Amino acid sequence: MPLAVVIEGANRHDCKLVEATLEQLPAERPQPTPQRPQGLCLDKGYDYQEVRALAQQFGYTAHIRPRGEEAQAIKRSARFKARRWVVERTHSWLNRFRRILIRWEKKPDNYLALLHLSCALITFRCAWT
Repeated sequence: MPLAVVIEGANRHDCKLVEATLEQLPAERPQPTPQRPQGLCLDKGYDYQEVRALAQQFGYTAHIRPRGEEAQAIKRSARFKARRWVVERTHSWLNRFRRILIRWEKKPDNYLALLHLSCALITFRCAWT
């Protein structure tokens, strides 16, 4: 389920939007403890020291893996729990909405409203399955 949405130009690197995305989380989350840490699943594009520091500042444990490493870990151990597919699955679900797949809106507020609507629909569908 998508938790937060931030829009920016296509020429802006994703790692620059981590702080804005984490600040946009609408729900209050429980305080992480050593017994129940909260993970933040990211791909190799976020493998920078400033992203790791931001994750730690917000109380998350960063799980950053390159593309092939997770597939190899799954082959080595049957008990390995995959994390990266959650992000890829959510992107796939968002790509099913034609209106946001190709941005036709000129105003950023209109595009952001459509993103929020599509995320609400995804969340509604997940709640009923």
